[in-house]
Amino acid sequence: MIMKKMKTTARMYEVGALAIVRAETLERACEIADGCIKGGVPVMEMSYTLNNAGTIIEGLKQKYGDALCVGAGTVLDRETARHAILHGAQFIIAPNFDKGVAEMCNRYQIPYAPGCTTLSEAIEGLSSGAAFIKAFPISDFYGPKLVKVFKTPIPDMPILASGGIHLDNLQNWLENGVDVCGFGGLLTKGSSDEIAENAAKIKAIIAAYRNQ
Repeated sequence: MIMKKMKTTARMYEVGALAIVRAETLERACEIADGCIKGGVPVMEMSYTLNNAGTIIEGLKQKYGDALCVGAGTVLDRETARHAILHGAQFIIAPNFDKGVAEMCNRYQIPYAPGCTTLSEAIEGLSSGAAFIKAFPISDFYGPKLVKVFKTPIPDMPILASGGIHLDNLQNWLENGVDVCGFGGLLTKGSSDEIAENAAKIKAIIAAYRNQ
C-alpha cells in the first residue's frame, strides 16, 4: 500500500492541474467538481477565505469519495490546517510558509504547498517536508521564468504555480519546469459543461507536453 502523503502527492503531479475554488455553497462546489472530473482534472482546492470551507470539503468528500482529490487553500496557520484536515482535506496550500502548518501536515501525512517568494524560503519549506513549493504571489509578477529561477539551483524542487496561468501560456509554464498548475476562472466559472471543456483542454496540453 502506498503511503497517504506519497499517494496524494503523486496524484496531484499526475493530473498536473487543479481548480482554485471559492464557491460559497456546496451546491456550486459540486457543479465545479462535476465539470473538473468530467474534463479529467479531478483536483480541487477549497479556499479558507470562506468560513464554511471545511463544511464544503466534508460534503465533497462524502459525495465524490476517491473520484475527487480535494484540499484546502489559503491556510495561514496551524489551527486552520488542523481544522481543514479534520474535515477531510487531502492537501494544504498556502500563500505563505508557516513552520506550524508544515509540522501539522507532516503529523497527519498531508502534502503541504507553502507560498514562497525567495529561494531561502523555498529551501526552508522543502527542509520542513513541503510536497510542493508554491510559486506565489510573485509568480503574477515574474511569470513562468520564476519556476526556472527556483529550479536552476535546485532542479528537484517540486513547483506548484498559480496566478496568471491560462490556455495560451500553459505550455510556457510547463517548459519552464512547473509540476502542477492552479487555475481560477477557467475551472470555476460557467456551467459544469464549460468547466469540463476547459479542463479537457488543460489536460490535453499537459499530456502533449509530457509525452513529447
